[in-house]
Amino acid sequence: MEHIEIERKFLPPALPDGLEHYPHKEFLQGYLSTSPTVRVRREGEAYVLTYKGSGLLKREEYNLPLTAESFAHLLEKCDGLRIRKTRYLIPLPGTAYTAEFDRFQGELAGLLLVEVEFPDEASARAFTPPAWFGREVTGDPRYQNSSLSRFGLPGEEKA
Repeated sequence: MEHIEIERKFLPPALPDGLEHYPHKEFLQGYLSTSPTVRVRREGEAYVLTYKGSGLLKREEYNLPLTAESFAHLLEKCDGLRIRKTRYLIPLPGTAYTAEFDRFQGELAGLLLVEVEFPDEASARAFTPPAWFGREVTGDPRYQNSSLSRFGLPGEEKA
């Protein structure tokens, strides 16, 4: 299934209040290729193969379902770090949007990212992020999960 992904990404300085009260899923993903991006992911109990086109704010995305067995087989073939994270879905008051707050584990422990997806570029550009989102990193390719899997934490984020 294809869709155009339009999202902005931010680097929050701290965990938001009440995080444990929001719905969440555990993710495990790896990359078969980073150019183009070909990813396998376990999202809770679902398994997905994803192809993403180039771009930072806007790019094509195709998702195909996988079986648990296919996911496990393909994950073994992935290069780089396996990305483990918990994604929390946080409704943004006064908007139609939901923040996807990612708290990373494993080799990327300590990294926090928040993304918001938009129906179009105009909506993305018009969005005013809440203060707790922190610095915007939409235009910084180091914060794409595919880059994190290849290079680990960007220099400024390493402890």
